[in-house]
Amino acid sequence: MKETITLKIKDLFEDIGNQATFVGSFFRNIFRNGFEWNELIRQCYLIGLKSLNIVLITGFVLGFVLTLQSLPTLQQFGAEGYVPNMVSISIFREIGPVITSLICAGKIASGIGAELGSMKVTEQIDAMDVSGANPIQYLVVTRILACTFMVPLLVLFADAVSLLGGYVGTSTAGGMTAALYFSKSFSSLVFSDFFPAFIKSIFFGFTIGFVGCYKGFKANKGTESVGIAANSAVVAASVWIIILDAVAVQLTSIFVYNQ
Repeated sequence: MKETITLKIKDLFEDIGNQATFVGSFFRNIFRNGFEWNELIRQCYLIGLKSLNIVLITGFVLGFVLTLQSLPTLQQFGAEGYVPNMVSISIFREIGPVITSLICAGKIASGIGAELGSMKVTEQIDAMDVSGANPIQYLVVTRILACTFMVPLLVLFADAVSLLGGYVGTSTAGGMTAALYFSKSFSSLVFSDFFPAFIKSIFFGFTIGFVGCYKGFKANKGTESVGIAANSAVVAASVWIIILDAVAVQLTSIFVYNQ
């Protein structure tokens, strides 16, 4: 029993060390000559535009359901006029970035983990290394940067569509006009609602890209490891997003909202 616990602790610290080394390789290769700009643009297209449909659908449904679920409770207190304010603040501050990032973790991190895992298993990455190419710069740096750039943009699109979904939910329940709804929505927002959420979505994007690449690169021999890499990438990215969000909420409460 003690030996098993010792081995697990050893494996944990070894994995942490490997991740730290992987992060160091990423930052070292950003500034090396021969950066693959074309591959970065291609990954931005694959990660951003190819994920836009599911993000927009999720955002719309999120705003629609949040409005319908909130209306009955607020009507009991005669405060249904505050629905647009509540929806917009909830979406921009917290729900939009977290839910969108979790959706991206399920789609993007799994895809990167499976793609790089299959390349690792079929020794394509080793072939690139032997031929003189830089697999970290070509495969890892471009994907992590693409996730870091595109996930915040996807969050913004999801936030905007969530407000539209909230208006549809309000109008379905026989609520206010579009002009009044959006006027109330934007009048309740301030810069401190937008900026911290945007910053943490950048870290969410970096986490999604890093975890997907790390799990793919660490895939063992055998086709089974490709599925394991994809599954573990989703789980690890989702857990890290929740942890980072908890830390971000505490820091925002201390340095922004309590001022």
